[in-house]
Order: sequence, then structure tokens, then C-alpha cells
Amino acid sequence: MVDQSAVGHRFTPVTARVEPGRLRYFLNTLGETNPVYRDEAAARAAGFAATPVPPTYLFCLEMMDAEEPFEMLTALGIDLARVLHGEQSFVYRAPVAVGDVLTFRPRVAAVTEKKGGALTVMVIECEVTNQNGVHVADTSRTVVVRNQVAS
Repeated sequence: MVDQSAVGHRFTPVTARVEPGRLRYFLNTLGETNPVYRDEAAARAAGFAATPVPPTYLFCLEMMDAEEPFEMLTALGIDLARVLHGEQSFVYRAPVAVGDVLTFRPRVAAVTEKKGGALTVMVIECEVTNQNGVHVADTSRTVVVRNQVAS
């Protein structure tokens, strides 16, 4: 079971390039048709310097480009079969666009036990910077772990 000692644990940074083909695949999967995300001219007409990414794309991009997407689970001894993705949030501090190279730096921000130890709730926060070292976003995801509780 994960405990408070995990708080502050950092994981391997992930570097990912925002590529137009992979972004298009993501948009198609979601059924997102907004031309701002698909066409540079439409993005520029809407006031963007380049084609931006939709808000949730950062979570997907981090997972796709991680050498070990489940490093956190392995490092903390968590069985993937016991994990539920609780929620996620994004705070954008600067635009993220096609062509950017992003670095994700995840860490455990909080660990809480619920239901008498039957569940562990972990918050993983991640700072995202671009190729120029600009802090472009912060992401947060909540992971719920069902623990084996002796009866």
C-alpha cells in the first residue's frame, strides 16, 4: 500500500514533440472538428501564433511518449489491475502548439487513504515546459488504488 512516504517522489521526465499527424489522430478519435485545432490558417485567424492543442491533449501526449508509461505504478509497487483514473485537470500558462517540444516533470503531490484503508488516492502533479524553458502548463491527475484489505 502506498503511504505518505511517496509524497514528493519524482518520476523520469518525459519529452514529447507536438506532431500534426498524432494530433489529428487524437482529434479524429474525439470527434473534434474545430478548425482551430486542424488548420493553421484558421488558428491564426482566431489569434493563435500556430495550431494549438486541445486542453486534454497533454495527458495523452505524456503517456504516449513515456518510455515506461506506468513507471509510477512500478516504482510504488501498485498493481495496474487495482488502479482507477479518478480525474485530471489542466492549467495552461502559455500556448502549446504544433511543433513544440514539451518536457513533463511528474511528481506525487498527495496521498490519502479512504474507506478505512480500502482505497488510496494519489494526486500526481506535472509541470510542463516547452523547448524554450517556458512553463506552459501544470497538469494534475488523481489515481485511485483499490487496496487488498484483510477481512
